[in-house]
Amino acid sequence: MTNFEKWDKEFRAQNLYAFNYEINGLLWLKVRAVCRSKQIEEFIVENNITLTTAKIAEQNIELFEKLEGMSNAMQLLDDYLKVKSHNWYDAMGIDETKLKADLYKVQHYVWGGDQNNSLDKHLVSRYVKVISNYDDLLSKQTEIASNAWNYVQTSWYNNWTSYLIESLFKRHEKVVSAVGEIKSVDFFIDSNPIDLKVTFFPNQYMDEKLKNKLGKKELTWLKQKAKEVGITVDNTLSESQQMYTLSEKLSEIGHTDILDELKAKRKEVIADAQANTMELMTWLYANQGEMRFGAENRLFVILVDATDMSQSWKMKRAFSLIEPKINDYLDNFNTNSLKEVNFTFKKDSYKSLADVIFVVKE
Repeated sequence: MTNFEKWDKEFRAQNLYAFNYEINGLLWLKVRAVCRSKQIEEFIVENNITLTTAKIAEQNIELFEKLEGMSNAMQLLDDYLKVKSHNWYDAMGIDETKLKADLYKVQHYVWGGDQNNSLDKHLVSRYVKVISNYDDLLSKQTEIASNAWNYVQTSWYNNWTSYLIESLFKRHEKVVSAVGEIKSVDFFIDSNPIDLKVTFFPNQYMDEKLKNKLGKKELTWLKQKAKEVGITVDNTLSESQQMYTLSEKLSEIGHTDILDELKAKRKEVIADAQANTMELMTWLYANQGEMRFGAENRLFVILVDATDMSQSWKMKRAFSLIEPKINDYLDNFNTNSLKEVNFTFKKDSYKSLADVIFVVKE
């Protein structure tokens, strides 16, 4: 088995941990970062490298094998990728100042339909296959249009906030972009392959930890406290609607002390997670969606509005808070920054390197 085949096998098996601390494995990943036809052509011309093969897949192998024998191979790749890293956000001609301003025009973060499925699947399952009367379908036209718009707007917001946050990393001198868009690698920090995950503080994790602190589910606790002051709620409502109704009624009669107690407990959970990132990282790996499973090295940027978690979505455009945190993290990045995380997914054991950057609005 050749070295190329070895690393290709490890990559396909999702054994990304095998690439850590292995110069040859890192070389394989960086060659993959220039694996598209235009990039390979640019790279070999700039570095006076001749390839005899014509097919992209074969060129990828040949380039790797040639670079294996060159002492300056990693430097050549880094020099090329750093230039192309800037092209990643410059070539599109995006006016970032205007884009950042436009993000504030989004006033609602609502998924039109099911955020876990494509919009067409949601529309088919809710309208196409359940409504047989055309006039009934026609009566849903406004609702369908609203659903589609909410889905598109929220997806647009997520796409461009993620683009801008990722660009903050790629501008830093310690970061080399994986411009060829390698699956499971967004960029390299001091030669460490990294998959960036920008996410909100996970609701399920919050619920689990709150239950431990409150001795019962959050909604059960709130209903009990509300009942003590003469407030009840319709149990047929959804849990989120019950939470909203109880919160509003408690505020109306001046019992904000109950809500403040709950808010304080949530802040405790957030503070505990910041103090014990290993537990949170392990939970995030173990509880990821099956369709997007990965065991790659991950850097989690966790955004949370501790004053009102329902408004955490706005944190994705809070660049005045995000940028200093990212720059500080990268400025101080060292060999001990990434921690080894061992986790189980679907009864299989995995190992990765990871870290967390918290961006918290207090």
